Amino acid sequence: MDDKKIIALVIGGVILFVGFLFLLGHFSQPKPVVPIQTLTDSSALPGMQVGNAPWAPELSHLLERLKAIHLPALSQEGTALHIHQHLDLYINGKSVAVPPEIGISTSFISPIHVHDTSGIIHVESPTVQTFTLGQFFDIWGVRFTSQCIGGYCANANSTLAVYVDGKLYSGDPRQLSLAPHQEIVITYGTDTQLPNPIPSTFAFPAGY
Repeated sequence: MDDKKIIALVIGGVILFVGFLFLLGHFSQPKPVVPIQTLTDSSALPGMQVGNAPWAPELSHLLERLKAIHLPALSQEGTALHIHQHLDLYINGKSVAVPPEIGISTSFISPIHVHDTSGIIHVESPTVQTFTLGQFFDIWGVRFTSQCIGGYCANANSTLAVYVDGKLYSGDPRQLSLAPHQEIVITYGTDTQLPNPIPSTFAFPAGY
């Protein structure tokens, strides 16, 4: 083989190798995630429950709400992000159960959902991103703001408060980021109606 053919083969090999590296880098790059913004006021979303507890998982308008808050209706649970939180609700000193099947329709499932009556929130998403407590209530279909939960709003006697791992959360509760193994407590009522002590931990099942 003469020198010209050898040089041509070498050049061709280099070009193919560079092209391979380009394609490898292109397809291995993580897909950009569009930031999800939690609505500051979701009371106008379809199907929102603004009455007194208990609150059912509102499913008839779930798909509409998911579209409005820019969350996907999944054909199955996502696997890129899989974390859990536990939620306790106290209204006027009484525990209010978190119902099962929040965010679970017969034909799709939300990336944030609840399976049973344990109060455990499941975040199972095909993308790694931050999800919030406000989004959970939007999916549930219950009004939740810094002043109101359902039909209960802060007044001269009663306040709405959110605790995370036993500590009072001072920010906008709708913007509270959901993180692994949080114990989230929401209370509405007078100071004397607060649970004592405020729950600060939860025994998650093995594998959660």
